[in-house]
Amino acid sequence: MDYQAPRGTQDILPEDQSCWRYVRDKAEAIAQLYGYARIDTPTFEDARLFTRTVGEETDIVTKEMYTFADRGGSDLTLRPEGTAPVCRAYIEHGMASRAKPVKLFYLASIFRYDRPQAGRYREHHQFGFELFGEADAPADAEVIEMAWRFYRELGLTTLPVQVNSIGCPECRPMFVAALKEYYTNRLEGLCTDCKARYQKNPLRLLDCKKPECRAAALMAPHPVDSLCSGCRVHFDKLMTLLNHVGLPFEVNHHLVRGLDYYSRTVFEIQPAEEGAQSTIGGGGRYDGLIGQLGGEHTPAVGFATGIERIIINLKRQNVAVPMMPTPRFFIAWLGDAAGMAAFSLTAVLRQAGINLVQSLSARSLKAQLRQASSLGAEYALIIGDSEISKQEVLLRDLVRSTQRSLPLEGIVESLRSI
Repeated sequence: MDYQAPRGTQDILPEDQSCWRYVRDKAEAIAQLYGYARIDTPTFEDARLFTRTVGEETDIVTKEMYTFADRGGSDLTLRPEGTAPVCRAYIEHGMASRAKPVKLFYLASIFRYDRPQAGRYREHHQFGFELFGEADAPADAEVIEMAWRFYRELGLTTLPVQVNSIGCPECRPMFVAALKEYYTNRLEGLCTDCKARYQKNPLRLLDCKKPECRAAALMAPHPVDSLCSGCRVHFDKLMTLLNHVGLPFEVNHHLVRGLDYYSRTVFEIQPAEEGAQSTIGGGGRYDGLIGQLGGEHTPAVGFATGIERIIINLKRQNVAVPMMPTPRFFIAWLGDAAGMAAFSLTAVLRQAGINLVQSLSARSLKAQLRQASSLGAEYALIIGDSEISKQEVLLRDLVRSTQRSLPLEGIVESLRSI
């Protein structure tokens, strides 16, 4: 039987690791710059955590979650998004008692059963950060600015931010009523999913990507036109702050995001290049989520971005990514006695922190040096019977094709000085 990775998953091969390490290193650096501490949550959670917070009528819950019963009869779900688990951990570990704001970030695998396509996998990876305990617009502005700066630090350009406000529980019902009234005579022209959304999740009517639904949404009411005074002031202040720091953004009246827990601010960052993945990252405010999970009322705002989509855009924009480090030294040997000496020397040098690889089989010197070159080594340390008798090694420069002898005594200092 031929085995392959399950559909919608991928192997991250050694030659791909430089991009992944680059993105993760930049993620951790920006998190440290803004004062975020790392949190890791379990890969699977109680299924009710997501049905309760994400929304029972959302596409994630109805179509995309990997849910299974364990041997104890509990329904568990592979993590389909990162915010709800972090909120659960925030409550469970009493983080509400910490000085506000509490800032947490994560790097995690995310699982959604979806139609695989470029940049979209059934198992993908996210960098996300969450800010708890601040209700005012500066918190939203900082999260948006941090997300945008993260992409800039990666070397990505032409990434305008799209923002919107979907109101709060007090003013959103007015908008939903206006939206349903607008669509009442347009239902026949909508896709099957949107006909269901009309009854169960009307906000999602605005961001359906199917042409017939996008056409219907063009003249739909705008959420900002139904905002209460508090939400209006919040949104105006957010836009003023973004303008103040020179962050490029535009108001997208059709932007609602796909999760039920969002309130007020929602935002996405989308590559401007034609043919690019539509959204590289996004987030928003979710002031009611902690209370919904049983904690005390806690305003919060956050962001998440897909690492696979970042890498697609790094390649599309030809961003130079540092390569993974290669071993500087390779130890080659000829003869059984030299093999024993090479093994001992390798242990000594590695203990001293010198990056090297040794040949593990008795092949010809030519074959061993070919391996050294394929690994990207700069130098080969060659040991044979002659070198053993003289208590030295032959140092060959693989780039300049020169060589010289080095005494074994003081070899660590000699290699460090090269």
